[in-house]
Formats: sequence, structure tokens, C-alpha cells
Amino acid sequence: MATRKTAKKPNVSAEELLEYYREMLLIRRFEEKAGQLYGMGLIGGFCHLYIGQEAVVVGLEAAADEGDKRVTSYRDHGHMLACGMDPKGVMAELTGRAGGYSKGKGGSMHMFSKEKHFYGGHGIVAAQVPIGAGLAFADKYLGNDRVTFTYFGDGAANQGQVYETYNMAELWDLPVVFVIENNQYAMGTAVKRSTKSPSLWERGAAYGIPGEEVDGMDVLAVKAAGEKAVAHCRAGKGPYILEVMTYRYRGHSMSDPAKYRTREEVQKVREERDAIEHVRELLLQGKHASEEDLKAIDKDIKAIVNDAAEFAKESPEPALEELWTDIYAEEGV
Repeated sequence: MATRKTAKKPNVSAEELLEYYREMLLIRRFEEKAGQLYGMGLIGGFCHLYIGQEAVVVGLEAAADEGDKRVTSYRDHGHMLACGMDPKGVMAELTGRAGGYSKGKGGSMHMFSKEKHFYGGHGIVAAQVPIGAGLAFADKYLGNDRVTFTYFGDGAANQGQVYETYNMAELWDLPVVFVIENNQYAMGTAVKRSTKSPSLWERGAAYGIPGEEVDGMDVLAVKAAGEKAVAHCRAGKGPYILEVMTYRYRGHSMSDPAKYRTREEVQKVREERDAIEHVRELLLQGKHASEEDLKAIDKDIKAIVNDAAEFAKESPEPALEELWTDIYAEEGV
């Protein structure tokens, strides 16, 4: 079994570090804008923001290869952006417009991109975990050397289908990385109030699945652990579990006032452990970028996000006839 220690951080170029900074900043600015649009009534239903957790998905996407798959839960906008989905299409889907990835019929929790190998967005807690193993089963059957990243949260880690999936994944040596995004709270319940186990990844030991705990506020640590996990899967050794310790700054969803924790707790993480600020400091201290360079990146990112919001507002709502489309697969497809 792997130890708790995270894999040694990789050496990365200034260009790579700048790219991670841009990607994390894009997710944060996008989510901030989504929160604004929700407040304006332009996004209906649920809206779960990824603010604070950006290093998790950016670090793991840095370890992925073309053709690898990803499936996640309802807190999914960051995963979409990190795998290269167009911010315009994502924002249009959030606002229920025809220009969205699911033609405005999926919303926040249910959009997909076959091109980017993104398979949702799932609103039922832990429902995506067996789906992720199924994707990995297909890849093993096809012998294409692909890996599936299956994301779920600390709350979902207590669901029974997770352990049924662990058993099957190890039994069949499936190339799946189980990523537990432990953001400390399952809806409004702290991990220590709902989980007796000192760690979540170690539960895989009962099935023979190795894993480790990772600092999810450090994109380089996540990348290193991701590369180790991916290498394990590609070598035909079966699944791997990463428990990525992260933190969400906002409530469980936009309708959550988050009264179950103090403002001081959130502020302390923001000031001492923010993932984007960490990379920002690395760039400045290493003289890889100046304050002006970083301001220019932020300006560019804000323009991309504003363009996405305008595209969403201008995109039409789905036609009434769309109510009857995409229900059944066409014969021969």
C-alpha cells in the first residue's frame, strides 16, 4: 500500500506554471461570473461553484493524455473548463440556452462533451462512480491504454455504490483513478461528524487498491500524484485512489448560507492556503512573471468570461420542439 506522503513534486517550466495559473484563474473568474448570473436570475435550478478547489482538476488534467476520460458530480464547471470545453458553451448551458453543450436542456449538472471525453456532471450523489468504472472497462476491453478520472466528494465516499465499484474495478484491474475531492464538508456536514475513518483513501485497502492523500491546494503536488496514479493504471495494475484535500470557499450550492462554519475559518484558508495565490507567489519569486504580466493575464481571463456571459445572454432559448429530441438513440448510431 502507498504511504500518506504525496509524490515528489515535478520540475515544471515557467510556461507550464503560467498555464496552470491561467487555467485556475479562468475557473475562478468563470465561477464568480456564474454566481453573479445566478443572483440575477439568469441561471435556474442548482448551481454548485468550484471556487477554492481549482488546483485539483488543473493538476490532474496536467497528468492526463489525449483520449483519457473524466466523469464527475454536480460541482463540475471547473472540470469542463480544465479539459478544454469552450467557456461560451458552458455558460450558455448554465443559462439554459440553445448554444449550450446540452442544447440548454441539461443545465449546471448535466452537460457532456464527447469531443473532450467529458461524461458529466451527475446530480445523484456517487452515481458517477460506477459510470467511471464502466468507461474504464470499455477502455480495457478496447486495449487503447486510456485512463478514466472518476471524481467524487467526501460525502459521496460514504455511499454503497462506491465500494461495489471498488470491488469490481480491482477484480477486473480497470484503468480508473478514483479522485476523492475532500473539501471538508458534505453539504453542511463536516467530515469529522459523518466519517469515523481517519482517511478516506485507505478504505481501498479492503479491496487491494493502493492510493494516497494529496495536498489539493498545491497544483504541483496534485500533478505529481496524478502522474503516479496514471502510470499505475497504464501499467495494467488496476485502479488507484487519490484523496485530494481541498476546500470550497462558497456554500454547497448558491442557495446555501453556509452557517455551519465560521467566516474566520474560510478566511484563514484564503489567506494561508489559496491555490492560485501559491502559484502567483512562485511566478513572482522565480521571476517568471511580473505583477504587470499577471494583471494582463487577469484582464485577458475576465474578457473571456465576459464574452462567455454575453454569448449566453444572446443565445436563444431552446425551441419547443427540442422537448422531444435526444430522448432515444437513433438506430445505427
